[in-house]
Amino acid sequence: MAHVIAIANQKGGVGKTTTTINLAAFLAKAKAKVLVVDLDPQGNTTSGFGIDKQAIDTSLYDILMSQRHMHEAALLTTFNDVVVVPAAPVLAAAEVELVDTPQREFRLKQALADLPYDYVLIDCPPSLGLLTVNGLVAADSLIIPVQAEFYALEGLSQLMQTVSRVRQALNPNLELMGVVVTMHNGRTTLSAQVYEEVKRHFPDKVFDTIIPRNVRLAEAPSFGQPITHYDQRSKGGRSYKKLAKEVTKRVQSKPKAVTA
Repeated sequence: MAHVIAIANQKGGVGKTTTTINLAAFLAKAKAKVLVVDLDPQGNTTSGFGIDKQAIDTSLYDILMSQRHMHEAALLTTFNDVVVVPAAPVLAAAEVELVDTPQREFRLKQALADLPYDYVLIDCPPSLGLLTVNGLVAADSLIIPVQAEFYALEGLSQLMQTVSRVRQALNPNLELMGVVVTMHNGRTTLSAQVYEEVKRHFPDKVFDTIIPRNVRLAEAPSFGQPITHYDQRSKGGRSYKKLAKEVTKRVQSKPKAVTA
């Protein structure tokens, strides 16, 4: 059964999509079967895998609204055979259209049931709306990317409150796998201070791997490639490879849920 990981932070520009794309690519490079679900209407994860958003026939919107099978939208990429369920701009309408829909918070979870993957990575939008709630309800674990900058922790309390409410009412098995510090500049005192502050707020939950500011990481999406194919030997590439190993270790050490 797939381990489903939501990658979320309602603050934009923190490396959420970069983390989704490159973590998926390195997990797949290690021979895992990986599905990526682009839950963000901006579709940056979709284009980051080289998929033309204008040429998509079936997207995640159709899965959520028409309850079509996930394989109808799934696209096999040439990047270690990562499979992507793409987003189209129309996905933004789902926030409104799902409001009066029965079991609205469970649409994504239902669509992901019994799929033949080792990992499902969900790139959540930078908001705490109904799409993100769908991602959290569908997930076993949550990864929060946090940018190494002055306002890094701003808004995270609101995210954790949402996670707490989801646990209480909708998904009691959701766990915070970890917080990953991104866009870290090792030459500045501020980045070091932010990393220590994040560790104080999330004891035992911060990944050892720190994702640096890296030109090659920033360039890769414009070529529609994950860093595994664009420049895996870059500093950013080496960091995401280490993060994938940490994620694998944490998933493997997680106790299995007991079902009645």
